Amino acid sequence: MSRAFVGENEQWGDPGYRIALPARDDPGFDAAAAEAMLEAARAGQTGAAEAATGYYWGEPRLHADVRRILERATAAKDDRLMQLCERFLG
Repeated sequence: MSRAFVGENEQWGDPGYRIALPARDDPGFDAAAAEAMLEAARAGQTGAAEAATGYYWGEPRLHADVRRILERATAAKDDRLMQLCERFLG
């Protein structure tokens, strides 16, 4: 897990931070997991997203989905989301 996105006192995410995901066997799970990882990182809750998705920050399996999110963020000029995507893709 990247320390760049984790608060100093965070152990494994805020137990009150909720992430809604489809079932793991749902074909849209990875796309939802990529969205969840990036939005949680924006909120400083990377650990919570890792716990909820079962993926670690930078997971290669999510790269295609993160690239699609990066395209959307670029079109929307969402600088913070663009930065998070680029760091995820590392």
